[in-house]
Amino acid sequence: MTISNSNFGDQEFSAERDSNQTWRPLRLFNLYRMLLAGLLLIIGAADLDFKPIGQDNPGLYFAVTSIYLLVCIANTFTIAWKKPNFNTQVYIQVLVDIAAITLIMHASGGVQSGLGMLMVVTVAGGSILLAGQAAVRLAAAATLAMLGEHVYYQLTNPLEPAAYTHAGLLGATFFATAILAHALAKKVRASEALARQRGIDLANMEQLAQYVIQRMQTGVLVIDEDNHARLINESAQQLLNTTPLSDKQPLATLCPQLADQLQMWRKDRRNTPQQFRATSAVAEVLPRFANLGEDGGTLIFLEDTTTLAQQAQQLKLASLGRLAGSIAHEIRNPLGAISHAGQLLAESPNIDATDLRLTEIIRTNSQRMNNIIENVLQLGRRRQPAPESIAIKAWLENFIEEFFRSENLNPNNTFITIDVEPADIDITFDTNQLNQVLWNLCHNGIHHGNEHNKQNRLTLQAGLTPNSPSPYLDIIDDGPGVP
Repeated sequence: MTISNSNFGDQEFSAERDSNQTWRPLRLFNLYRMLLAGLLLIIGAADLDFKPIGQDNPGLYFAVTSIYLLVCIANTFTIAWKKPNFNTQVYIQVLVDIAAITLIMHASGGVQSGLGMLMVVTVAGGSILLAGQAAVRLAAAATLAMLGEHVYYQLTNPLEPAAYTHAGLLGATFFATAILAHALAKKVRASEALARQRGIDLANMEQLAQYVIQRMQTGVLVIDEDNHARLINESAQQLLNTTPLSDKQPLATLCPQLADQLQMWRKDRRNTPQQFRATSAVAEVLPRFANLGEDGGTLIFLEDTTTLAQQAQQLKLASLGRLAGSIAHEIRNPLGAISHAGQLLAESPNIDATDLRLTEIIRTNSQRMNNIIENVLQLGRRRQPAPESIAIKAWLENFIEEFFRSENLNPNNTFITIDVEPADIDITFDTNQLNQVLWNLCHNGIHHGNEHNKQNRLTLQAGLTPNSPSPYLDIIDDGPGVP
């Protein structure tokens, strides 16, 4: 549903945000590189009495720092274009830094110049930006560059004292920095991933809550401390006969009666809300109020009193049904005794024709009362429907035969026509319920459908609803209809 589409949007937004958060540290790292290269170039070009760096080979120093600065400026554009990919750019920039710092250090007197510490920042930055074993590779590259430079420096300057211990300590520092930076970056990435997932979960939960509120049958409004409506669901819109909210719409404009009741409730929480009708076109509603924290917001529930009345009516009908079933069951016993006594009286040898007619009246009306009791008891039992496939035309023909026989109808003045089109319609229905409903309708149609005509006519018409596969069955009589 909407939530799944929203999840896709959240993931897309999360991917874009993750990309921005990944490239932003690389931009900061490149900014540091440009500042470092510019500072080294300025120091080398400055006319100072004592230059702490670049004194051994000023030409190499100036060339390397100039190229280093130009490469950093070029990296600004490659980062903006995001080409090549992120990992490739990080590797290139870190390796360029290692090479540039190594050459600058060589032009400044080798390991003893102290410029090797600049590689610590480079290794740390690369270890943070790259995942996996890249941190160890960068530390190894920096260490090899440091040791290689010192070996070459010793070969070209044999009179200078060796500083292999210093170079080794720098290499160990590179590895320690890489490992610590990688561990720190791993924790930061895990925290960021957890925060992003929590953000997505919260967004999904918020949308789910909005969806549930909008689909609730109960009307829901959220009112702020200034009596402006901040949220209204579809049910509340229907009950108040209003349109979706504009920005911070006043409740008094939305529904003056509800605004008055809210004002009274805020003054005295003991006030009982009263039913009201927003317009003549909608049902009466009963409001319920609840506080939303300490900021003065209020949650309003609107109950459709028509639905409540229907539920109460259903409870009453259920109670009446149980009572009627109990009464019918109690009547059946004395009715059976009356019917049995009438049968015994009819079998008496001394009964005359007049008394025999009276016993027939007793039998007929006892049977009628028993049928009424059976109908009442069936309503109380609420038998579970058992739908089955029915060939409606054949079933109606059998029904008419049984109906004529049971109702003692005269075929000379009672005509029931069956019209089924197409003739092979099959329906799925409970045969007992269909028989009971159709029997009552046909009985009423025959006996009350046309009181001014000596002939009784019924038409049972079945077919398929136009533009729909749903079947229908109409019972048509000649009566005047229900006024």
